Amino acid sequence: MDRRQFLVTGGATAIAATASPTFAQPANEDSRLRAMLDGFFYERLDDSPEQATRLGLDTGPRAALRGKLTDASAAGVARDLARSKVQAKQLAGIDRAKLGAAAQLDYDVVTYQLDRAIGGERFGYGETAGRYAPYILSQLTGSYRELPDFLDSQHRVKDAADADAYLARLEAFPAAMDGELARQKADAAKGVFAPDYILDTTMKLQAALRDQPAAQTVLVASFVKKLAAASLPPERAAQAERIVTGKISPALDRQRALVQDLRAKATHDAGCWRLPDGEAFYAAAAEAATTTALTGDEIHRLGLDQVAQISGQIDAILKGEGMSQGTVGDRLVALNQRPDQLFPNTDPGRDALLAQLNTQIIAMQKRLGEAFSTVPKAPVEVRRVPVTIQAGAPGGYYQNASLDGSRPAIYFINLRDTFDRPKFGLATLTHHEAVPGHHLQVSVALESEAIPMIRRRGGYSGYSEGWALYSEQLADEMGMFEGDPLGRVGYLQSLLFRATRLVVDSGMHAKRWSREKATDYLIATTGIARGRSQNEIDRYTVWPGQACSYKIGHTVWNELRAQVQKQQGATFDIKAFHDVLTLGAMPLDILKQAVRQRAGIA
Repeated sequence: MDRRQFLVTGGATAIAATASPTFAQPANEDSRLRAMLDGFFYERLDDSPEQATRLGLDTGPRAALRGKLTDASAAGVARDLARSKVQAKQLAGIDRAKLGAAAQLDYDVVTYQLDRAIGGERFGYGETAGRYAPYILSQLTGSYRELPDFLDSQHRVKDAADADAYLARLEAFPAAMDGELARQKADAAKGVFAPDYILDTTMKLQAALRDQPAAQTVLVASFVKKLAAASLPPERAAQAERIVTGKISPALDRQRALVQDLRAKATHDAGCWRLPDGEAFYAAAAEAATTTALTGDEIHRLGLDQVAQISGQIDAILKGEGMSQGTVGDRLVALNQRPDQLFPNTDPGRDALLAQLNTQIIAMQKRLGEAFSTVPKAPVEVRRVPVTIQAGAPGGYYQNASLDGSRPAIYFINLRDTFDRPKFGLATLTHHEAVPGHHLQVSVALESEAIPMIRRRGGYSGYSEGWALYSEQLADEMGMFEGDPLGRVGYLQSLLFRATRLVVDSGMHAKRWSREKATDYLIATTGIARGRSQNEIDRYTVWPGQACSYKIGHTVWNELRAQVQKQQGATFDIKAFHDVLTLGAMPLDILKQAVRQRAGIA
């Protein structure tokens, strides 16, 4: 994931305006703002080559970006911050009162983003320009784990120029790692580095890349396949091997040495409360993720309340299925262990699981017209999380399609152990990551030319993850689990899991829970397998606050729909409500204003 987290993207196809007339855009000051925001977009894009590749915009005048990587050094971070300050000043020069309603929305969203990017400067460590991450090197942060997957899944090799660009990126890889190395050293001098268990997994992932012959690394093996597919001579593969052996491996060794040194000094404390100004860091991280202000205590109480409410619903269904003994968590554990709910933990078993996910995507795609007037043009496919990073990767995640149609959207699922993915919960995961979840929400904005480029690929977790969780609920409301009570248990378990996240995330970072206490609570409450639960807790350790965005966002989406339904009564149209997606992602507090304005709610 790109460390800058900036809101980028362009569109290839115009979509008819579906917003209410209040969002019609006049000219004059609106045009000035639109030109300014487009300028902001390209200024950022020129400093983020990986994003240019992901979006298919590394062509024409920006073809040189195909052979570059983002500057991961302190100087690169400082340049980003300086640009944000300049852009904020320029944006302040726009007279908001002279803007139409749609342009005011653009103004407010980008202003919010710039204010948050600049505000994180006060902490002086970690990543704070988008998602807050206190540690430069961890099992989820660092180019050592991001770039190999990026080069494998995103960098196309169609001709010799593409192949040379691939080699140029391999050449740039050591500088990226060394830039992060220097930043982590500087942070460590302030007492900021990951807990011992996080560093253990980090070393494991580093070893997975380093401790094999260069030719067998994904950096080279993937390149060999791409050269062959493009009918290019294999000589460049030998050059790639030399770069990996002579430059990338030594840079990775330098990072490993630092991680090993930090491991000897690390504590076992999970929360960022132990860091400089750590309580404020968590508050800022949670607000950055949820885009609404809640204290750690408020998040914790909300989680406990929702855990109790959702557990009651699951209890009723399980009793109806003859499962009445033990706590809800105990019964979910037992359900997870049933042979009829498990795919074999073998490659054929994983293939069967992936085939099931594709079947579920097709089934939902056929139903989208019932609830949406705008659906994605880009296809989405399911892939397994690469084996080299699966030990530290999330359970599932989404990558958008390229704008030129050359690469589909990808829904990645972590299959290191199929026991972590029982059958009764798979459909809900598909609804979350693909349709009507992330793929629909992201692609509808991505393919729209009605909003500025800078806003077409939103990075607001409360909005996007809240939508994806709302999508799970929507699938249930559409009858996708009719006649499938265990499938509905899987859906409710997913809601319970997200409510539990509120408890354990705030527990670790605001209430000083240990890793073990958080893990045990997650397992006891949700029944999710220990391996997956441990992976989740470790994720929350290094991405404080982000896990809170799902259930808080889901709550806001539901509250807004209820308000619009109350306002419109019998004339309420679910498709019209969902058309708000065409306005692009935004902070939740701004979403509330936009939805109410569209519905005529005072």
